[in-house]
Amino acid sequence: MKQILLFFFLCLTFIAYSQNGFQFQGKATKTVVPFKLINNLVFVPIKVNGVELNFLLDTGVAETILFSLEDKKEFRFLNTEKITLRGLGSQKAVEGLKSTNNTLVFGNLINKGHLLYIVLDPEFNFSSHVGIPVNGIIGYQFFRNNLIEIDYHKKQIIVYKDNKENRAKVSKKATAMSIAIEKSKPYINSNVSISSTLIPVKLLIDIGNSDAVWLFKNNRNDFQIPSKNFDDFLGRGFSGDIEGKKARIARFELGSFQFDGPIAAFPDSVSTKNVSMVQDRMGSVGGEIMRRFKVVFDYTNQKLFLRKNRYYKSAFSYNKSGIEIEHNGLEWVQETVKMETVPSNFGYNKGAGGVTIYPNDFKYKFQLKPIYQIAHVRKNSAAAKSGLKSGDVIIKINKNNPFDMSLQDINTMLKSEYSKWISLEVERNGLPLKFKFQLDDIL
Repeated sequence: MKQILLFFFLCLTFIAYSQNGFQFQGKATKTVVPFKLINNLVFVPIKVNGVELNFLLDTGVAETILFSLEDKKEFRFLNTEKITLRGLGSQKAVEGLKSTNNTLVFGNLINKGHLLYIVLDPEFNFSSHVGIPVNGIIGYQFFRNNLIEIDYHKKQIIVYKDNKENRAKVSKKATAMSIAIEKSKPYINSNVSISSTLIPVKLLIDIGNSDAVWLFKNNRNDFQIPSKNFDDFLGRGFSGDIEGKKARIARFELGSFQFDGPIAAFPDSVSTKNVSMVQDRMGSVGGEIMRRFKVVFDYTNQKLFLRKNRYYKSAFSYNKSGIEIEHNGLEWVQETVKMETVPSNFGYNKGAGGVTIYPNDFKYKFQLKPIYQIAHVRKNSAAAKSGLKSGDVIIKINKNNPFDMSLQDINTMLKSEYSKWISLEVERNGLPLKFKFQLDDIL
């Protein structure tokens, strides 16, 4: 499965309620919370009205959005009214709710009077694409008041109260860069070289985008997509699927940091037609770049602090198989487990040499395990040529049980740098089928 993009723009036609963002409780000036990193995306636990939910942390959204609340029966919406949500994608808008006066808690931080937008469509569910429950997305209100440090190596978020001492701490040994907060989102001036010429660009810093770079042509003649490219499913937004092309570009520069050969996505014009762009914006820089640093966002002073981590020189790769795999429910799996037995003189026979024989030295147990299926097959990809189809349920991957692997493990396998062979056993319409293909690097 390729890097799944959970990338949203929220375009609202009414004025949002005033919010104060997250505030420290008591005398605390720092809070540390671990997060889950999946496909370069950051997922954090936040309590909403006393119920813990799992959020995608996303600098690319202005407001807080909830969805996939079917299992949260105890959750209550406060002061609701119907609204329409529209954003990236080629289809129509979706119906939702606006809810005010909610209370959010993150570590030692609290945010009262929080405004939420709730997506009512049950099909708007991204948990299956990342393999863990995802109940919402949070953006500007999380970042606006404090210094937010994202340590991609240690997988933890440290929130510092914005004061002179903490600003000195986060800036130590880091490279400071100026950003602009426009319409509640951070933008930065960068440079890209698609083939040879270096082009200055204004990009949204979007940690809710798992790719390295997104570039919008915007009728610019100097944004020619490289000849080596492929059509790809880039993700899903509020208004449907996002389509475009993927290609390897020559270079991307972020201040003094330079990256050679990153994979860039070029969304098509149909997918971006519903998005209201800020002036001169030419794309986004996403999680595949940001994960290479310890990152600190300082919205108040419009600063970004970057410090290289162990991932800085990691190769830029992509899904070479052409299949998107998603989590599709759970199944009971029987496992054999050895029993811990204690010698006893009652009711057991003696074997050769006087060794006690225990007739039941193992037992069966059943555990719920994930079911994986193919969600998308890229045209002309190695998987498509082998005959795999969308909807195929995976039984074996390289003779291994798929339920013993995480979605992240499968992603890594399908992005291998060398020409690895992949064998899949699938079930299609109740029939078992076998396929084999070789990962193909077309870029």
